[in-house]
Amino acid sequence: MTRTDWESIPLSPEERLDDLMVRDRHLIQNRQEFCFSMDAVLLAHFPQWRGRERVLELGTGTGVIPLLIADEVKCITALEINPTMARLAARNVELNHLADKIEVIEGDYRAIDQLATRESFDYVLANPPYRPVGRGKASTLSGVARARHEVAATLDDVCRAARFALRFGGTFGLIHIPERLAEIFVCLQKYQLEPKRLRLVADRAGAAPRLVLIEARQGGQPGLVVESTLIVREETGAYTRELLAIYGMEGPHD
Repeated sequence: MTRTDWESIPLSPEERLDDLMVRDRHLIQNRQEFCFSMDAVLLAHFPQWRGRERVLELGTGTGVIPLLIADEVKCITALEINPTMARLAARNVELNHLADKIEVIEGDYRAIDQLATRESFDYVLANPPYRPVGRGKASTLSGVARARHEVAATLDDVCRAARFALRFGGTFGLIHIPERLAEIFVCLQKYQLEPKRLRLVADRAGAAPRLVLIEARQGGQPGLVVESTLIVREETGAYTRELLAIYGMEGPHD
């Protein structure tokens, strides 16, 4: 596979180039739009990939999750409603020479029946907006507002889209905030998505969790496994070994 000379890639003034620290993969981001955060990296590493999954991502942004998991799955379809972000995601796929594994589609997953075939995916991923409109501080940048608040898609919208796309027995993985866990569980079960794995994420040991990772199975039987809390930082402020391993910076037992 041809390697990209990243230093020669032309960038506009509002763009930046980030090293994903995986197989020399890089990501161009637009500072005026929503830039990916740790949430996306945690979600990408939460599933236990087997190598043969057909994956759908609902709201790919700049395409970071597909780039991170491309070697772990069979293929990925990435949906993105924001035209600027969709073009950038497609550009990132091409620059990383992954067009044979990743397809970026510009579209609104609230109209999922126009973008995907019913029950055709093994796994659906989503890092949806966390807060309803009117709750929390909204950004003045429209792209950021859509990513953080339910301006363009609600929790119900994302669960309904996942249910449409998943085959029987397929898995839905998402990251969200713990304060909405009750709503999340109700919405998942409304669409026959049974919660099976849950892992909380806390900044430090003993701190209240600020994120939650969830897997739900389409048509699954009741039975939820709650895993140990993922701790982001040591008391010193340094990242934990597990977090460094997730980022590819250090082995879990180094």
